[in-house]
Amino acid sequence: MNSAFAATPPTGPAPLNGQWRGPLKLLGGQITIVITIVPLTNGAYYAALDAPQQRISRMPVEVELKDDDLTLRIEQAGSSFVGRVLDGGATLKGTWKQPGVTAPMVLQRAVASVQAATRFKAAPPYRQTDVSFQNPVTKNYLSGTLTVPAGEGPFAAVVLLSDSGPQSRDVEVTGYRMFGQLADYLTRHGIAVLRFDDRGVGKSSGTYASATTADLVTDAQAALTFLRAQPLVSDHRVGLIGHGEGGNVALLAAAAPNRAPAFVVSLAGYGQTGYDVLLRQQGEIMRLIGSDPAQVKAAQAVFQRTVGIIRQTSDNATARAKVAALLTATNTGIDAAMARARAAQLTSPWSRYFFDFDPQAQLDKVQCSVLLLNGTADLQVSAKRNMMPLAKALHHAKRTVATYKLNGVNHLFQPAPAQWPMVNGAQQAVFSPKALKKIQDWVTLETQLPGGPLPVTVKRPPTGRKPVRTPATARTRG
Repeated sequence: MNSAFAATPPTGPAPLNGQWRGPLKLLGGQITIVITIVPLTNGAYYAALDAPQQRISRMPVEVELKDDDLTLRIEQAGSSFVGRVLDGGATLKGTWKQPGVTAPMVLQRAVASVQAATRFKAAPPYRQTDVSFQNPVTKNYLSGTLTVPAGEGPFAAVVLLSDSGPQSRDVEVTGYRMFGQLADYLTRHGIAVLRFDDRGVGKSSGTYASATTADLVTDAQAALTFLRAQPLVSDHRVGLIGHGEGGNVALLAAAAPNRAPAFVVSLAGYGQTGYDVLLRQQGEIMRLIGSDPAQVKAAQAVFQRTVGIIRQTSDNATARAKVAALLTATNTGIDAAMARARAAQLTSPWSRYFFDFDPQAQLDKVQCSVLLLNGTADLQVSAKRNMMPLAKALHHAKRTVATYKLNGVNHLFQPAPAQWPMVNGAQQAVFSPKALKKIQDWVTLETQLPGGPLPVTVKRPPTGRKPVRTPATARTRG
């Protein structure tokens, strides 16, 4: 999904940072809304909305904070929240508006459970190191975590690439650390993992807002180069695992003329054009929050006209003025500031690139095997509309490709909540165990590793010769 940034930099004594949740009353009941707000290194914010009951995740939110006055704009759902920051950030109180609904709303800061906060802090049975590496194209540095299995290796390895929107290395959503869990599982099963903060997030430098999908490929390539150079990593057995847009970044890296990854795993990568993906997401989200068919149709017509203006107007200032005028004229619930902020977002480098991005265009150049995974409960990236076109194009290019649909799994690769484990009396979100096993089995097969960690024995040769390291189970490739 697209990312959203503040129209103005934060001006309060301390930036908002965390998650807030509260009830949204709809006709026939209410649902819980969760807003995640993360300050970026350039002074702006990244924010996203989750509605767990509706299986909506990471819907982009635009943030405007002036002193204690807060405005959140969720244009994709035609919604907004206008209110104030109270109690030092503990409470967000104001009014929620969406088509057909205007209601008071109070969001309280969510406190992560002790279990969720410490899950990955206990000493693991593998090596874990904070690392930093440079993208030679942009010159910015990316910081992350490298986890390496116990033993002497060399090990197969993967780089994890996040979905759209600036993410931290763990890709945390309401206490669920998607990449933290994935890295932990794979490393425990004999695969080294590098995960890193996106540009402008955490300890990474750079500016995410100006990066296109193609630009992010250079970050992936820099991560590959760094990981291949690690002494415990088998440099010809390093692959990419990408989620959402990260899956497409991985495939673009595999199609690049320079050294490609050894394999790619796409977790809900896009198979349709960016424009089609965003149009469908808008419709699905509006239906889930209670919009009627006429409202959905009208909103999508405006989106189509908006993209048409942007495609026909190369000058950003002119395009933004035209888009803001259109949004103001066609939506009585949008004010001038919201229209300007949305126009700026829609004309960003990422948006202009993504509207015309065709994920299938470069697949004939992919140089490695690919695993495609999608969940049947994914409302943002439909398996039928996205995984199948990717698989067809890869087959046509005579690439080795495996596909799996995971029943009941959503876009964040969580199984149905009924299958989450109970911890301290509360259910905790987990990465689908079935998906974890599929990924590990496939990577193990592709890299011809034994099924578990690699115990290593050292044979003592006659004096004067170097020791010979011999894996307990023979491998056909080193």
